[in-house]
Amino acid sequence: MRAIVSKKLKTDLETTLFMARAQFEPRTKSEAGQVASFMNLKILLPDGIFARKSNVSLIVAETFEGAFGLLPQRSDCVASLVPGILIYESEGGTEVCVAVDDGVLVKTGFDVHVSVRNAVSGTDLSRLRAVVDEEFLNLFGGRTIVR
Repeated sequence: MRAIVSKKLKTDLETTLFMARAQFEPRTKSEAGQVASFMNLKILLPDGIFARKSNVSLIVAETFEGAFGLLPQRSDCVASLVPGILIYESEGGTEVCVAVDDGVLVKTGFDVHVSVRNAVSGTDLSRLRAVVDEEFLNLFGGRTIVR
């Protein structure tokens, strides 16, 4: 059963990444007059900074409505995050996965701040999904998210 869920999750995230990349059209110019193609990502925890990354070209996060992608040209926004997997792609095309707990994502200009209760990074998507299921969703006595 877990293998099926992991395979479906991976397919859903890959579809979201593909759709986000397909919509990429440089339309916004930075203050210097050049086309902006990267964002700055900061993941914050209650006790400090978990990650600070620059030159991020794509971010995919999970909300109550499902997964969505952020590109540098997207309008400013705020989103309430649910426990899930946050993926970002760096300048070299390297994808990084981070399991995140409840939190908030705020995009202003080319800066994206993600403030969450807990976070764990890794490369194994099924292990990160297990962290979300076992640790984040059960942290406060079995809270559940209905999607």
